[in-house]
Amino acid sequence: MKIYWQISYFVIGLLIFSYGISMSIKVQYLGIHPWDVLNIAMFDKFGLTIGTWNIIVGATLIAGTLMLKGKYIQIGTILNGVMVGMLVDFFLFYDLLPPQTGPVIDILILLSAILLMGVGGGLYSAAHLGTGPRDGFMLTISDLTNLSISRVRIICECTVLLIGLFLSGPVFVFTFIYTFIQSPIFQKSFLYFTERLHTRFPDRSKEKRRRLGQRRQA
Repeated sequence: MKIYWQISYFVIGLLIFSYGISMSIKVQYLGIHPWDVLNIAMFDKFGLTIGTWNIIVGATLIAGTLMLKGKYIQIGTILNGVMVGMLVDFFLFYDLLPPQTGPVIDILILLSAILLMGVGGGLYSAAHLGTGPRDGFMLTISDLTNLSISRVRIICECTVLLIGLFLSGPVFVFTFIYTFIQSPIFQKSFLYFTERLHTRFPDRSKEKRRRLGQRRQA
């Protein structure tokens, strides 16, 4: 029964997350997340689709994680890498997005996109079916270098941003404040949905150990 809830968390989270990415791409002139800057830059330079480049970059990071003997690759990691790219292309191709009517509305669209990406990312991560390709790669680098996860994230995203900027990707003010807005939303969402899942399906082994400990103390 629990696995059905985990799958629901995972799929709904990916849908929300991907829709948020698509919304941000719609107003990309305001600045978007470094990884999306890279995807759009590759699309502008070499063609294909933005979603396809999302898949290619994700597959490259999964391969890199495996080569570095990272332990963060699960079935959800691979599904994440494929589904996000496909969903982004779907939303963009059929233009299932809010219309642009001016700078004020566009800023609201982008802020809503950041909110959706934070909530969606926290939701699919709370399913515990595997990290995203980017997160798995950065966690592996953190393990190998003993650097903090936040420091590795900053280094990786700055490197990606520089590559995207070199390729003339869409970089503007919101690119530099994405992390400060999205990360806290992601964290709160992840903790909330993780707690909801644990409340509905408590860990029986932990409960047994707790009761055994209480008996020994009695």
